[in-house]
Amino acid sequence: MTASHASHKSITAADVKAAVEHAYEQVRTTTGGKNASYIPYLASVDPNLFGISVCLLDGTVISVGDSTHAFGIESVSKVPTAILAMREYGAVDVLEKVGADATGLPFNSIMALLLEKDRPSSPLVNAGAIAACSLVEPVGDADAKWKAIVDNITELTGVKPEVIQELYASESATDFNNRSIAWLLKDYGRIYDDPDLSLDLYTRQCSLSTTAEQLSVMAATIANDGFNPVTEKQVFSPDLAPRVTSLITTVGFYERTGDWLYKSGIPAKSGVGGGVLGVMPGMFGIAAFSPPLDEAGNSVKAQLAIRSIMQELGLNIFAASRLCVCECSSARSRS
Repeated sequence: MTASHASHKSITAADVKAAVEHAYEQVRTTTGGKNASYIPYLASVDPNLFGISVCLLDGTVISVGDSTHAFGIESVSKVPTAILAMREYGAVDVLEKVGADATGLPFNSIMALLLEKDRPSSPLVNAGAIAACSLVEPVGDADAKWKAIVDNITELTGVKPEVIQELYASESATDFNNRSIAWLLKDYGRIYDDPDLSLDLYTRQCSLSTTAEQLSVMAATIANDGFNPVTEKQVFSPDLAPRVTSLITTVGFYERTGDWLYKSGIPAKSGVGGGVLGVMPGMFGIAAFSPPLDEAGNSVKAQLAIRSIMQELGLNIFAASRLCVCECSSARSRS
């Protein structure tokens, strides 16, 4: 059967709600994994917290569990800053200045940067994220750059994030590896502002608070071609959406990305704070939160929950069948 003759399948909001609730009940008693211990604040977060949220493209948000509990956004923050860099410079320039390739190595790998001196590979690994922070305009003005980062996340989620000061202090006191990365970028001519300023911006953005519900709205905005279905505002140009999704697809789970896509069928970005953001283009954004992580730094429960929802709904971004969320799939008028 050719793609043009692929079967159509309708999924209702009720189907999504049932899948979310089922995944929550199925996964909530799961054990395994442990909180990130190299950042003191994260080690102290309640490991029993667990929430799931799905935002449909009509703005409907379906949530269960601790979906409104604030936690550290950590590496999921790399997604909005990549979007901000593309908003300011365009997709072509970001590709040239940062890159869009997978490293196949851990998120904080110095070796990856040593092997690819021409550019830091992707804005979704530490080296590329620090480079992306250095790109944010205006160069040299830390306060204005920080405002741009926060305003961008506010537009994507509909909620202004706040810095978790205890997390920021923990991050700043333990960021020795990232300091090395920042100065290697300087040595290679691949950082575009002061290295210390850029590193501090990156550390602060990782220390922002978020919730599973907020991340699901951000994911839905990406899935909806840059149009936030909750605030009804066009946040970024529609042509950037597939570029963002491709970055997430390529390196969202770092060295486990291939395994994740093979098992789940949805591009997703993880963070060591326990959050995972997933994008199903044209359908919905999804997020889950649970602090205990696997060996690669990805939330154990969040992975299981999102995989369960995808499987129950019969969805896979690589499948030929055409699917839609009925009664709630079309975005609101872009007036």
